[in-house]
Amino acid sequence: MAGFIPGLTADVESMSFGGHHSEAMLLGIFQVSILHNIVHLLYGILGLLLSRRYGAARAYLLVGGLIYLVLWIYGLAVNKESVANFVPLNSADDWLHLALGVTMVGLAILFSRHRNVKPAGTTR
Repeated sequence: MAGFIPGLTADVESMSFGGHHSEAMLLGIFQVSILHNIVHLLYGILGLLLSRRYGAARAYLLVGGLIYLVLWIYGLAVNKESVANFVPLNSADDWLHLALGVTMVGLAILFSRHRNVKPAGTTR
């Protein structure tokens, strides 16, 4: 979302709707486009909506984390200069997707274990 804010990108005018031709960079590291920003904005809104229920929040972490891991693999495999790089992705995005994916899947697993633990002194 911060890619929408002027000043956080190198040159907002160079931001394209999608594809690897966007020259706009978030914090000078992450290549961004309007499509990329919209996807992250919707991802965040979905996370907020699903956070209201335990099962939905855990599913969001698990599925969302797996999606990030698929994006990481896709980013490693795709030619950064080809039309297949439609998001756009660069090397920094690839490693961020790995970190987010591992963290989200790890939290989903961690929360599934803690949900089944009963507090001491309970009979149910």
